[in-house]
Amino acid sequence: MNSPTYENVHNLFKLNGFHLDREDLCRVAYSFIKEGEDFEKPVGDFLLDWFDSKNFIEMETSGTTGVPKTISVHKQAMVDSALATGDFFELEPGNKALQCLPIKYVAGKMMLVRAMILGLELEFVAPSSHPLDNNEIDFDFVAMVPLQAQNSIDELKKVKKMIIGGAAVNKALEKQLLKLPIEVYETYGMTETITHIAARKLGEKAFTVLPHVTISYDDRNCLVIHAPRISPEVIMTNDIVELVNENQFIFLGRMDNVINSGGIKLIPEQIEEKLASKIQQRFFIASKPDNELGEKVVLVIEGEKHELDDSLYESLDKYEKPKELIFIPKFKETTTGKILRKETMK
Repeated sequence: MNSPTYENVHNLFKLNGFHLDREDLCRVAYSFIKEGEDFEKPVGDFLLDWFDSKNFIEMETSGTTGVPKTISVHKQAMVDSALATGDFFELEPGNKALQCLPIKYVAGKMMLVRAMILGLELEFVAPSSHPLDNNEIDFDFVAMVPLQAQNSIDELKKVKKMIIGGAAVNKALEKQLLKLPIEVYETYGMTETITHIAARKLGEKAFTVLPHVTISYDDRNCLVIHAPRISPEVIMTNDIVELVNENQFIFLGRMDNVINSGGIKLIPEQIEEKLASKIQQRFFIASKPDNELGEKVVLVIEGEKHELDDSLYESLDKYEKPKELIFIPKFKETTTGKILRKETMK
């Protein structure tokens, strides 16, 4: 198909086993809206928006890094993003893909767009924490959030390639996934970049950007994204990175989380990495105001209060050692399982 545009549907595209063209999809959309299950109604809404006369889609940001807001995204930019994903992950027309993410968010929308543009055979299931339950199909390409991946470990042998986004892949999950005979990538992106612009193969440290994306960093060492086909503006992030080259970076942490303790700047995510193998429960490093230090490092653990061995902190520098331990029964999190640190601490 020459220069795919958002007005076209690839002639090999299938939805739940049926070849559907643009007109078929509009009919399916109406039936989803009228008599579909709860998870199908937003799919119907999205399809009608996709095939209307406007050249953009309005979508909501997840609110992980601030107040959720509605942004307009050009449909052709979404097509270009789908093509870049297809190139990067070597997807072919006729490949089987699973759609198990809510269509409300950009990752769910993009899975459908990729299928229509690249000619994938897409199986739709209701978004759930066990998306591969009762599945008989071998999939070439699957996108999940970490919780879904965690709950699908035993079924993932039916998958060739998987991308995980929405929240970071923790070390314990990475270890489990590396034992499987499949290719797994952690993705990096946000609504403003129309889902991911980079991916890291599990077992490697650096993220590699998708085609037609280059990167740099600003004077805060935060990632700057140049993706002209996706966003006319340069995208400034709050993510502290180490640049390997103009196509690769190592994610270090978020600028919003940086702790200034006694004049020493500490990146919580770096401390968390040192502790990851030693704490079984979910946890994060945060700070509290302190008269002497300005901010003191605190360790926040999910679950019931219990004693911790002092040897836990052996790998930490003097300034990184938590001055206080806080137990919180249940962390607050986004729908994709990303911990909302500030809300949890309130």
